[in-house]
Amino acid sequence: MGKSYERIQGRLRAFIEAQHIFFTATAPLDGDGTVNLSPKGMTGSLAVIDDRTVAYLDFAGSNAETIAHLRENGRITLMWCAFEGPPNIVRVHGRGEPVFRDDERWTELLRHFLEVDPTQNGLRAIILVTAENIRDTCGYAVPFMTFTEDRALHTSRFARETDESLDAYFHKKEHIATSIDGLPGLPLPLPPLPDR
Repeated sequence: MGKSYERIQGRLRAFIEAQHIFFTATAPLDGDGTVNLSPKGMTGSLAVIDDRTVAYLDFAGSNAETIAHLRENGRITLMWCAFEGPPNIVRVHGRGEPVFRDDERWTELLRHFLEVDPTQNGLRAIILVTAENIRDTCGYAVPFMTFTEDRALHTSRFARETDESLDAYFHKKEHIATSIDGLPGLPLPLPPLPDR
């Protein structure tokens, strides 16, 4: 049976921080709009900021649906599954916002992600999530899967980009500045990365 929690702490926090992959879900207010569900990975790209706040790094390479939905309505769900060990699923339902490179909070938030070099991965935003409902469920039907290692492809692809070439890349992509449903996505031009 599922259980609700007031805070991300103890066993829940340890479980979240131990997972190698998590999933994000967002949707526009328009009932006919595109629901977005995305896998997220890369060691060190997620941080539990405090017992009600989670943040993760948003990298180049995909559309900007999550950013667009959060800018419109702020609704987000994060989900972690146990692919090893005891079966468990944890969901954080809450309000999210994209923090962009020119936000005064950027440098302080980035200090939570010391394992990731922001200049090597096309970092475009930090997604900050405030938990409103924290739940776990059994996960009995989640299969066992073994983690081998992070893929190096993303880092090798975006390590050669400068802020200027990354901005040009975003301008060429169809659903970066505007979502699939026409909502405002990543603000362009892309501000340069501030010093850490």
